[in-house]
Amino acid sequence: MSDEFSVESVYAELLGRAPENKMEPRLAPLFRAMDVLGEPNKAFPIIHITGTNGKTSTARMIEAGLRAHGLSTGRYTSPHLSKVTERISIDGEPVPDATFVRIWDEIRPYLEIVDNELAADNQPKLTYFECLTILGFAIFADQPVDVAVFEVGLGGITDATNVGDGQVAVVTPISLDHTDLLGDTTEDIAYEKAGIIKPGGFLISAAQPVDAAQVLLDKARETGVPFRFEGVEFGVESRSVAVGGQLVTVQGIAGRYEDVLVPLHGAHQAENAAVAVAALEAFFGGGEKELDADVVREAFATVTSPGRLEVVRTAPTIIVDAAHNPDGVRVSAEALHEAFSFSKLVVVVGVLREKDAEEILRQLKESLGDLAEEFCFTQSNSPRAVPAGELAELAVDLGFGEENVHIAEQLDDALEWAVERAESNDDLAGGVLVTGSITVVAEARILLGKTGA
Repeated sequence: MSDEFSVESVYAELLGRAPENKMEPRLAPLFRAMDVLGEPNKAFPIIHITGTNGKTSTARMIEAGLRAHGLSTGRYTSPHLSKVTERISIDGEPVPDATFVRIWDEIRPYLEIVDNELAADNQPKLTYFECLTILGFAIFADQPVDVAVFEVGLGGITDATNVGDGQVAVVTPISLDHTDLLGDTTEDIAYEKAGIIKPGGFLISAAQPVDAAQVLLDKARETGVPFRFEGVEFGVESRSVAVGGQLVTVQGIAGRYEDVLVPLHGAHQAENAAVAVAALEAFFGGGEKELDADVVREAFATVTSPGRLEVVRTAPTIIVDAAHNPDGVRVSAEALHEAFSFSKLVVVVGVLREKDAEEILRQLKESLGDLAEEFCFTQSNSPRAVPAGELAELAVDLGFGEENVHIAEQLDDALEWAVERAESNDDLAGGVLVTGSITVVAEARILLGKTGA
């Protein structure tokens, strides 16, 4: 049996459990699993990341910084774009298939113990996300890695990843998303996310809405941990558009780092870079010691963030962007205006049910303005996808001109139509943007021949 098939069979087994969007607000079964596995959650230091937007990009930047310092790393992120092994990375690469399968086979009997105990207590068995998180901890302990970067799945307090105690707790920008599960205000959401701030840790936070910042500050004081906020103790001093990205000067919490090439687009990625630098300073020297600027530059020059304003094809240029909430759409649109000079942009949009489709569409219309001439509404293969026709109706209700709205239920048809429209000016300056959900972006990358992450 090939490893590929084995990864697929493990993935099928995982998918047979409660799905990713049905997370259980509990930690006891995770601690029980850690206990029976010999506490892999305590086998290495952890940098723990929560927030609404920017988590994965920031995680990849921090990982690059750790590796540039000669450390072996684990990185746990979600969701994946083309293959489940992307969620559990070792030294910047998805875990080898053979390791993924071997460790799953080793831990499966222990997970059955926990499942049986839960069943005896009339509780749902371990979910898909809980099992993957346990597998991540087990793989990193088996390596063993020097340090692991863990991205929260949802929230913080009861997220499965919170069985690990972060030596550094990183909070990226908080905005409204998953309001059905996390709360209706940024303050409520911040309470959930503040759950990763633990005694003995160090809080590094992006600039936040005032109510969210107050919650994080209160939690840091109550826990007795040092805290540093972007815009107060550190931040982006300057940035300029450069070939393939931007040159950023960061004022960190211990030093200043000039002309760091960040090969990603947009002010939000420069801010993610500042947060990552501060997190590295907190990790390596408790925020007291300047990092070697050359090592920082070397690290950031290698950073990629698949599915985040990623150019997947040229002539015409096709960009995929996984923005899936209004704030994500807004910052991506700003970056698009700044980094590209399209004569026209055709936008392919698909959204999932649990998202605020109306606000996402409103933000797309407002932020892209005259640049976006035509919209094609589509849907991914996810059972949670909003039907393309429903999205198009919503768009027309929001004032998108009917003549500018097209429906293609199949994503390959949507892409074909969008490319044809982008080329209709005959000026080679038309572009296509695929956005609205991670599932649409993941499928578009595969259709366009991009499989790496």
